[in-house]
Amino acid sequence: MSTAAYRDLENLPARAIGELFDGRLHAQSRPAAPHVHAHSTVGGKLFNPFHDGIGGPGGWVIYSEPEVHFKLDIDVAVPDLAGWRRERKLKFPTGHKIELVPDWICEILSPSTRSIDREIKMPLYARYGVSYAWLVEPIEQVVEAYRLQDGEWVAVGCYTGTTQAAIPPFDAVPLDLGSLWMPT
Repeated sequence: MSTAAYRDLENLPARAIGELFDGRLHAQSRPAAPHVHAHSTVGGKLFNPFHDGIGGPGGWVIYSEPEVHFKLDIDVAVPDLAGWRRERKLKFPTGHKIELVPDWICEILSPSTRSIDREIKMPLYARYGVSYAWLVEPIEQVVEAYRLQDGEWVAVGCYTGTTQAAIPPFDAVPLDLGSLWMPT
């Protein structure tokens, strides 16, 4: 079943994003502008200080939309953003199938993906030991942050509006929440 399902994932049209959960294909269309804006901005704000160490501590590898194979061709997620601590001395593949569990993921919630992100992907991330998760709600202008404790998600904080927020695990450099939301 997994080989056929992964083949189906690979054969999706370019405008679709596919993921496998327990070997079952889930596909969705490309996101709307508020999602794209928040996704681009979160990645951009974290990349220099944490990925490159410019204006921050560095120590992370941060990728946009990586294809993470928690269980090869069975549990395949494409988080909006994912980060791995460099101290783990990880070796990334040259291909697109990343079999390294991220230390942090970020999902940007859209009306069409909200239930998948919360009800399917968050439990999947906990099951495989992702340490931190952010759920960014661009319409409601909220960032929910969680850390994994004893296999369960524990809320670290709920950050709203346009203030500066120091959000774990990237709390060394405050994030300007106002920049995440589409200009009105």
